[in-house]
Amino acid sequence: MIPVRWRELRREIPPTLRMGVPLALAELGWMAMGVVDIVMAGRLGAAAMGAGSLGTMLFYPIAICGTGLLLGMDTLAAQAVGAGKPEDARRALANGCWLALGLTPLVALGILGLIPLLRMARVQPRVLELCVPYLKALVWGLPLLLFYSAFRRYLQAVDVVKPVTFALVSANLVNLGGNWALMFGHWGAPAMGLEGSGWSTSIARGYMAAVLLGTVWWHERRAGRFPWRPRWRLVRRLVTLGLPAALQILFEGAVFGLVTVLAARLDEASLAAHSLAINVVSTTYMVPLGVSSAAAVRVGQAIGARDYRGAAARGWAALLVSGGFMAACGVGLWTAPSTIVRMYTGDPAVLSTGALLLGIAAFFELFDGLQVTATGALRGLGDTHTAMLAHLVGYWVVGLPVAYVLCFPMGWGAAGIWVGLSAALILIGLILVPAWHRRASRAG
Repeated sequence: MIPVRWRELRREIPPTLRMGVPLALAELGWMAMGVVDIVMAGRLGAAAMGAGSLGTMLFYPIAICGTGLLLGMDTLAAQAVGAGKPEDARRALANGCWLALGLTPLVALGILGLIPLLRMARVQPRVLELCVPYLKALVWGLPLLLFYSAFRRYLQAVDVVKPVTFALVSANLVNLGGNWALMFGHWGAPAMGLEGSGWSTSIARGYMAAVLLGTVWWHERRAGRFPWRPRWRLVRRLVTLGLPAALQILFEGAVFGLVTVLAARLDEASLAAHSLAINVVSTTYMVPLGVSSAAAVRVGQAIGARDYRGAAARGWAALLVSGGFMAACGVGLWTAPSTIVRMYTGDPAVLSTGALLLGIAAFFELFDGLQVTATGALRGLGDTHTAMLAHLVGYWVVGLPVAYVLCFPMGWGAAGIWVGLSAALILIGLILVPAWHRRASRAG
């Protein structure tokens, strides 16, 4: 048992914030890029907006699942840094890049393989006509996205996080300019419509990868020869650690996709309110997601240095930061849901349902922040299986069945869906925080 004293927690909170805040801003920048794409697609008409949303919904779960396979770098690179073995951290980066290269065709085939399914599902012809070129343009940016992810994981492990924030925030400007030029035919570029948005996104990902590659080069410029040759044993270790993390992301993404399909079977106001509420809670989620990445790195560094007491303190400090932030968000959703919904729409039906959904979401905000941060802290210890199993049970055994039963047989509508999501996230939080406590207590 490793008891952590309050003064140790207070000591760890400032460095957690120094790493976590820039990473949280990076996550918000990532989300902003998607919002800009949807808003600008709206100028092309409802079909383009629908096609863009559909293409995004198809692309991201598979692509982010691919980047999830690189999350093992958090464990290996951070622990190597903590152990004072920078050469091993560099090897983790090199083999992460080889893994990214190998994943590219597999992830691309997974995404492109969905196109025939769209035709089989009899998607509206005009939407399908716009969606397919958009999806293909996004696929060209896949290797850049995967390399960016590898560079980011390494830079986090060596405590270089501000360039990550800069890359994502400034990439929004690149994407905005690219959309303006390629979607609408400005600055001498062809007017490609929605497809132009896909190419603009791929260009922005190339920019992000280039910024982080330049940062890696600058950071390592005095290190001498870089170990770029593949070590297949290390690649296998990365896959062993990353596969459960990737499956966890897939379990979560698939559930949110399915409940959106359920909401689409209801009336238009319920679907709009559901989409609005998803946007709100996704925005608040970005902050603990950034803190989770900081927890993975800082716990991993302490484990590498064999500072097991420090590892426990760092994990609990991250949980305290995320829990405090999300508890405040929960209070805000509970006390002022209508005010938040009015920022999106003035439609009375959407306003009423959206306020109800945000009131329900208030109950899981704290647990959502705790579960994602505990996931990162466990990853720092080298445990990616526990979070995968917790998400499988929470979402698929409990959350989704409850959401369906309450929504349709019980007639609760969209509120039933959100009660199911609440049940899942509360359960996952109640599983992962004690799991972190047990694992941290046994570390070393």
